[in-house]
Amino acid sequence: MPKQLSEQQIEAYRRDGGLFPVTVMSEAEAVEHRRRLEAAEAAHGNMHYRSKPYLVLSSAKEIAANAVLLDAVEDILGPDILLWNSAYVIKEARDRRYVTWHQDLTYWGLDSDRLVTAWVALTPATPDNGGMRFVPGSHLNGAYDHHDTHAADNLLHRGQKVAEVDETAAVNMVLAPGQVSLHHGWVLHASGPNPTGHRRIGLTVQYLAPSARQTLSDRESATLLRGRDRYGHFQPEPEFTGDFAPEAVAFQQEAERLKHEIYDSA
Repeated sequence: MPKQLSEQQIEAYRRDGGLFPVTVMSEAEAVEHRRRLEAAEAAHGNMHYRSKPYLVLSSAKEIAANAVLLDAVEDILGPDILLWNSAYVIKEARDRRYVTWHQDLTYWGLDSDRLVTAWVALTPATPDNGGMRFVPGSHLNGAYDHHDTHAADNLLHRGQKVAEVDETAAVNMVLAPGQVSLHHGWVLHASGPNPTGHRRIGLTVQYLAPSARQTLSDRESATLLRGRDRYGHFQPEPEFTGDFAPEAVAFQQEAERLKHEIYDSA
């Protein structure tokens, strides 16, 4: 018996490789999480794409451990859930930056596709402000050929891009604050620039089955959120003791350095 998603939603995720919208909090709660994020930015600098913010910011930790969200993830992954990575993805007002068509698992170094990415909207995400698009069913075709562009306005680390995508099949993942999209690691997805006068803010969270292994490093870390880890493939992460605790900041910075090392070698 599913905990949060309907049988129809689970089947749609398996068929399409993406599911939206799933409401995991109220709009007021999402607005408060945005306020906490921006207060942290005022004190500690821009949080865009900083790896594992849940290690240093209580708001990110609370979102990643949201019970409704975890119930939905459990309906897809099963009862054992690792929190493997997370990042705020922020497109500023009148931001020219974009994300090319790509598949996440081509450069994450994992030996398994038992992973779900949640995109948690803290502001509206629409076609007008650079919301995400995906190609339903593309995850069923395995890996596509990618090439690195290193384009200045491409938000991806290497500007990786799939050359030929039938964009007529693409679907816009439209979200209101407090809603989430879920997508598979092999699904093709992309997003455009944000020409509007408002920030577009989301928190991506990657949840992983403990059986998965990182093939490019034995030093990666993760936090068990539910169930059991019978494998021990990832190093444990420090318990949260407060926003921007010095030891947590040092751990997060080293984890971020390792992520970039893995992305460069994938």
